[in-house]
Amino acid sequence: MLSEWQDHKTHLRNYVSKRIDDVDAIDDILQEVYIKASTNLHKLQSKGSIKSWLFRIAHNTIIDFYRMRQPYDELSDDLIAEEDNGAHARKELAECLRPLIDNMPDKYGVPLRMAELEGISQQEIADRLGISLSGAKSRVQRSRVKFREQLMACCDFEIGQDGVIGYTPKDPTKSPKCPS
Repeated sequence: MLSEWQDHKTHLRNYVSKRIDDVDAIDDILQEVYIKASTNLHKLQSKGSIKSWLFRIAHNTIIDFYRMRQPYDELSDDLIAEEDNGAHARKELAECLRPLIDNMPDKYGVPLRMAELEGISQQEIADRLGISLSGAKSRVQRSRVKFREQLMACCDFEIGQDGVIGYTPKDPTKSPKCPS
């Protein structure tokens, strides 16, 4: 590893110095690149790609360097996170989902209801329905696909960082799959 490092050290130094605005940090970053490369040399699949591998490590180390320098403000201890986080929208959405599941043929609606709403294991679903475990798994998977198709046909969703933050049911008269 040391001979490969010596071969590429000058190029790596130039690469890092062009991307770092702190001259004092260049040697620290190079040292960190060497440590990471030495530690993870066993993960390198092709010895012929060591140069690009070293530059990828250098690139990631530079990103880490800037990431650690980003300023942040301390939050006050009396700040309490808002509990809702879209809970109301999810509850409303759940009310929209139940009729969609109920509208599915029993072959698909029953296993989906058991798995997703009642939290029953697929083995227990198989036992209750008198089918094999692989049959229950297939049926639940097919049910999810059919449910997703029906859901996309019947509802418009607003998605945010916390997942679904709102939805609007589509007009059931315009889509025959949607229950009224």
